[in-house]
Amino acid sequence: MSENTQFDTLSLFTEQQTTNTTEQGLKGTLKPDKTAVAYWTKCLEIIRDNVTPHVFNTWFEPIKALYWSNNQLTVKVPSQFFCEWIEEQFYSLLQKTISQVIGEDARLQYQIVVDSNDTLEERTIKVPAFRYPPHPVQNESRSGVPGDRSLFITNLNTYYSFDNFVKGESNQLAFAAAHAVSQKPGKTRFKPLVIYGDTGLGKTHLVQAIGNSIVQKNRNARVLYITSERFTMEFINAIQNNTVNEFINLYRSIDVLIVDDIQFFSGKEKTQDNFFHTFNALHQDGKQVILTSDKPPRDLKDVDDRLVSRYHWGLIVDIQPPDLEMRMAILQRKSQNEGFELPNDIIEYIAKNVTNSIRELEGALTNLIVRYSLDNRELNIELAQEVVKGLSKKEPKPVTITEIKKLVADFYKQPVEILESKSRKHEIALARQMAIYLAKQMTQLSLKSIGSNFSNRDHSTVLHSCQTIENYLVTDPSVKSAYETLIKNLKNR
Repeated sequence: MSENTQFDTLSLFTEQQTTNTTEQGLKGTLKPDKTAVAYWTKCLEIIRDNVTPHVFNTWFEPIKALYWSNNQLTVKVPSQFFCEWIEEQFYSLLQKTISQVIGEDARLQYQIVVDSNDTLEERTIKVPAFRYPPHPVQNESRSGVPGDRSLFITNLNTYYSFDNFVKGESNQLAFAAAHAVSQKPGKTRFKPLVIYGDTGLGKTHLVQAIGNSIVQKNRNARVLYITSERFTMEFINAIQNNTVNEFINLYRSIDVLIVDDIQFFSGKEKTQDNFFHTFNALHQDGKQVILTSDKPPRDLKDVDDRLVSRYHWGLIVDIQPPDLEMRMAILQRKSQNEGFELPNDIIEYIAKNVTNSIRELEGALTNLIVRYSLDNRELNIELAQEVVKGLSKKEPKPVTITEIKKLVADFYKQPVEILESKSRKHEIALARQMAIYLAKQMTQLSLKSIGSNFSNRDHSTVLHSCQTIENYLVTDPSVKSAYETLIKNLKNR
């Protein structure tokens, strides 16, 4: 069997299916049959020989066979987290075992049901088919030929949907705009739709939810999600491989283009120029463009004014950090989806102490569940305090080139202004080269942007300065010591 065939087979048998039903229906449906038990028992025998006793007892023994029907084995798992961990850690083992015991065409289905006091609740947990798919979601071909409609790679993660996006005052307008676009892509006045906000607030979730909603309604829609960095790399590869025309044809044939983190186009002039013409072509054809950024378009640095003006053609909307009530709602929703009912005091404690982003909230919840599940810890406020303490280290504040110049000038006992001069005295040139090198190491500025901060030096001068310092770091202990001191001071500023 080829590697691709293995992935296709695995995609078939790892579908997770949950449905609303009555308690009576659940009890009837979940009654295990002999064939299912026999198959799963054989699977467990193989799995037991391939994992440690601790892993087997923790992750496989709790899985129970339910029923066998239409070449599909359904097993019960206690939570979404449990299911995701199994797939992520033992993907290959499960695939090989099912194929060996039942056959290559057999499918495995997870039924995620929450147990409460030895009785089944009236609902199962609704989850997407793949939260961590092994390959990007596909609906059509991405061959670069506009008319080719087979197996196009969307890059969408099916976990991101409107149903599991928690709405609140901080994201209400963004959600409403996103939903409107998903209903009529290219037909609203939101062309483009630009959503901005700090990292971890749900921008990626929201824009991918648009794409998933569109694909669900129209499987022939050419929807593509891509980060600005990936777009840039594909463009560079197209130049190197002499396939720019194919690159252009592909992107201008798309119905809905979603580009994440457009701030990383900063300073990339050729990429910006290509994206500008791509944007114009899609807009003229009535196609939908959706963008995200960490700041409003007008505040983006080193971005062509033509692009910024295009961003303002449609709707620009922000997402703010969630308030306490929304953070509590997020924790409650996500814990329920994982099959855990967190006590209110734990939810409130985490929500009050984890305030930076939704991503950080999710990390705290995952940390809590892992400690509870793997370490057999009691689910109490003390455990929540441990989790929050572990997340207490704040992300370092981004270093600015102004800070770098001041720190370097002070270290070398030179005025800041002299770093921007044309003096070639060794001590001044060394300080200037060190500042330029640190700017390249510690910021995301382009070579052109760095040079502009040193009396408009060109990018080749910046590269020469960086190479000079790298040579010194290998051959001159005093320069290496200075560099290490400056790096430490910048991180501890």
